[in-house]
Amino acid sequence: MRRASGPGLLIMALSACAAVPSAPPPTAATRPAVPMAGAYGKPTMLTGMDARRLIQMFGTPRLDIRDPHVRKLQFANGRCILDTYLYAPAKGKEPVVSYADSRQPSGMEMDPAACAALLAAK
Repeated sequence: MRRASGPGLLIMALSACAAVPSAPPPTAATRPAVPMAGAYGKPTMLTGMDARRLIQMFGTPRLDIRDPHVRKLQFANGRCILDTYLYAPAKGKEPVVSYADSRQPSGMEMDPAACAALLAAK
């Protein structure tokens, strides 16, 4: 059995590093217009609520960020932080919660429904 020489090993090692074609990044046409509802891939009690209803429930948001296609409202009370993402279901319609995510102040993940209950309790 013959052993590969130094240059032969180098060529084999470099060929293993050859560029492998990857899938192209998603384009606007392939991305869904509205993300899936719920932080865990399922609807939450907040899904479908508009900003006015959220503010009635939780008070003034800590953050209110508006982009052309999404509005993010963040609510917090020291026990949890709730991020809600509102998208318009159709052109000209009022944006509603399509996705919610929450965490404890330490950064540990938390169920959005549990956080919403803590925020509503004030």
